[in-house]
Amino acid sequence: MTQLANRSWSDVRPQRRSAIPEGLWMRCPGCAQMVYRRQMEANLHVCPECSHHFRISASERVSQLADPGSFQPMFTELAPGDPLGFRDLKAYSERLLSEQLRTGQTDAALAGVAFVKGRQAMLCCLDLTFMMGSMGSVVGEVVTRSIETATERNLPLVIVSCSGGARMQESGLSLMQMAKTSAALARLDRAGGLFISVLTDPTTGGVTASFAMLGDVILAEPHALIGFAGPRVIQQTIRQELPPGFQRSEFLLTSGIIDRVVSRHDLRSEIARIIDYAGK
Repeated sequence: MTQLANRSWSDVRPQRRSAIPEGLWMRCPGCAQMVYRRQMEANLHVCPECSHHFRISASERVSQLADPGSFQPMFTELAPGDPLGFRDLKAYSERLLSEQLRTGQTDAALAGVAFVKGRQAMLCCLDLTFMMGSMGSVVGEVVTRSIETATERNLPLVIVSCSGGARMQESGLSLMQMAKTSAALARLDRAGGLFISVLTDPTTGGVTASFAMLGDVILAEPHALIGFAGPRVIQQTIRQELPPGFQRSEFLLTSGIIDRVVSRHDLRSEIARIIDYAGK
């Protein structure tokens, strides 16, 4: 009894179990189920319960599509500037530096030559993690150079789009990229090149209004948001009720706007099949 009396409460109370590390589990926005993060990542960032396709970065996209060790990055010397001295809540130059430090990327596009299941191709991926994949001068230049490289080397071109549209901080300079990329694709088409456009969630604004919808074959991931303007703007313009899900990939497939909805697990095989079919 004396020994027990001399012991403090901290000596005899049950020890707490170690807390579960933060970030191990996450709630899927598609089915609201708790998903083990590592399982989801091993499943190509697709929910194992409902097949919801999570948004991923350009580097992750490249690792999923390109054969291991085959990707050779290009145009990495291109860096954005602030020609307009634009400022909203903070200066555009400060915003760019913050995004570059956070993501480790120079801008919102990653491009290079790669092999997709043994087929050599020019691969360009927009990066949603960098300012919502918005298209400024550098993104437009990377896309244009990718198209021109595919034309010069007679390579099939694969562009994976995921973007919030034109980058407002570059104003008219951003809008000019729509015409520039479209003109480059016209030259690719005249040369008999193949352009496979892959639309992911989201693909909107000036990207949708330019190169993203000019593919010889247009693929889209399941339930991807694809459109130019938001539904509220469209509804106010046409003054009609909009059908549910009209800006999702499945609806666009039934409307003939895209060619196929392809799961992320099948995307590499589908791209390789199209390249073989086109004889590239």
